[in-house]
Amino acid sequence: MTTAGTAARAGRALPAAAWLMLAALGLRVWDWNNPVLGLDEQWYLLVGDRMWRGAVPYIDLWDRKPVGLFLLYAGFRLLPGDGVLAYQVVATLAAGATAAVVRRAALVAGAGPLGAGAAGLLYLAGLSVLGGQGGQAPVFYNLPMTVAALLTLGLFVGRNLPDARAVLRSGVLACALAGVAIQIKTSAAFEGAFFGVAHLWALRRAGLGHAGVARSAALLALVGLAPTLAAAAAYAMMGVRALDAFWFANFVSILLRQPYPPLVVAGKLVGDLALLLPLLVPAGVALWRRRTRRPGGTGVRSAAALWLAAAVAGFVAIGTFHDHYALPLLAPLAVVAAPALDEAAAALACLGVAGLLLAADALRRPDDAASERRLAQVVRARSAPGRCPWIASGNPIAYLLADACIPTPYAFPNTLMHRTERGATGIDEAAEAHRILAARPPMLAVAIRRRMPWNPATLAALRAAIARDYRLLYRERRRRSVLLVFVPRAR
Repeated sequence: MTTAGTAARAGRALPAAAWLMLAALGLRVWDWNNPVLGLDEQWYLLVGDRMWRGAVPYIDLWDRKPVGLFLLYAGFRLLPGDGVLAYQVVATLAAGATAAVVRRAALVAGAGPLGAGAAGLLYLAGLSVLGGQGGQAPVFYNLPMTVAALLTLGLFVGRNLPDARAVLRSGVLACALAGVAIQIKTSAAFEGAFFGVAHLWALRRAGLGHAGVARSAALLALVGLAPTLAAAAAYAMMGVRALDAFWFANFVSILLRQPYPPLVVAGKLVGDLALLLPLLVPAGVALWRRRTRRPGGTGVRSAAALWLAAAVAGFVAIGTFHDHYALPLLAPLAVVAAPALDEAAAALACLGVAGLLLAADALRRPDDAASERRLAQVVRARSAPGRCPWIASGNPIAYLLADACIPTPYAFPNTLMHRTERGATGIDEAAEAHRILAARPPMLAVAIRRRMPWNPATLAALRAAIARDYRLLYRERRRRSVLLVFVPRAR
C-alpha cells in the first residue's frame, strides 16, 4: 500500500475513533462522581488509597484480585479529588479507546465500515448494561487484550508466508499486553494462552523448526508471566509470611469458595445471555455463514472465533456468572458479530435492542449516591483514633469518603458476611467478627437485601452484639436494600 493510501486510511479511522470516544462519553458521563456505581470498584479504590498509607494487599487488606489491579487504583489516587471521579474518567477513556480497537479488529476480520462501527457501539452499550458503567476490572484490561487480539488477527491476513522475526515481535508484544491484563484479572490468562499459541502456529507456518518454536514458546510464556512473577518476587522480598499471603490469596482461596445454589447460577447465566443478545445473535449469524461478504478471509474469522472461545473459557472457569464477569466477552463477540452487522437492517435492529436494554438498565439502576455520602458523614462523625466503625454489610466506599480507619483486613463486606466465602479466606470468619465486635466499634452499618447469602455464624455474632450493645440510629431504604445504622448504647 502506498504512503498516500495509508494516510487516507488513517484519516478515515481518526474520525471514527473520535465518534466512538464521544459515544463512550455520552453513555457514561451521567454516572461520573457517583461513589456507589459498583461494589467491587469501591473496594479497589479504597485499597489503592490505603496503599499510599503503607497498607499491603493480602496482609493489611485482604482480597484475591491480582495486585496489579490495586496498583492501578492506587495510581488514580494521584489525580485530584477523592478518586471517584478520577477512576471513572479514566474508565471512560479506556472504554472509548477499546471500542476504537474493536472497530479496527472488526475491519481486519472482514467487516465493512458499517458493521465495524456498529460493533464498537455495541461494545460500549454492553459495558453499561453488564455492570461496566464504572471501573470494573475488564473496562481497563479489555484495552490491552483487544490490542493483543488485533496483533494476533493480523497473523491470519493474506496468504503469503509471514516473516518469523515479525511474528516473534508481534507475539512478544501480545503476550506482554496479556501479562499486564492477567495482573488486573487472572482469568485473562485463557485469552493470553490463545494469543501465544496462535503466534507459535504462525512461527511454524513461517518455516521455524521445532526447536525454534520450543524456544519461542518459552520466551512468550516468560513474557506473559513476567508481571505476575514480578509481583511474587516483590512479596518474596517482604518475607515468607508475605509470600504465603500472596500465594494463598491469588491461587488457593478461589478453589475454596463455596458454590452458589445451582438455580441461582442458572438464573445469573440466563440473565447474562439475555443482556448479550444484541451481540450473540449477529455473532451466531456470522459464525453460521461460511464466508464473509468482504475481504478478510475465513482464517481471520476463525481466529476471531477462537479468541471468543478462549474468552468464554475464562468466563465459565469463574463459574458464578455475575453480570460483570461477562464483560470480557464483549470485545471478541463484537469482532465476531461485525460482518453480520454490515447489513443496515441488522445493525439498526441490534442497536435498537441495545438501546432498550440501556433504557431498562437506567430505570432500574439504584441512585444511592446521596444516601452513601450521608452515611460517610455519620462514619466520619463517629470515628475516633483507635476506634474504627464497621461496615459489616454495604458499601466500603464510606471508609474512604469519611477518611475513617478500618477495623479488619477483611473489610470487603462479602468476605466475612457471605456463606460463599466461608472457609475460603484462610481464617475463621465468625471469630474475626467476634474480634471486631469485642472492640465495640463506635458505629455499625448493615445493608440488608433480599436473598442475601449470609454466613450464619457471622450473622449470629452480629445479631447478638447489636441486641446486647447497640441501638438503631437510623434506618434508610435504598433502591435494592435497607440500610441500618447502629451506635453503642449509653452505659
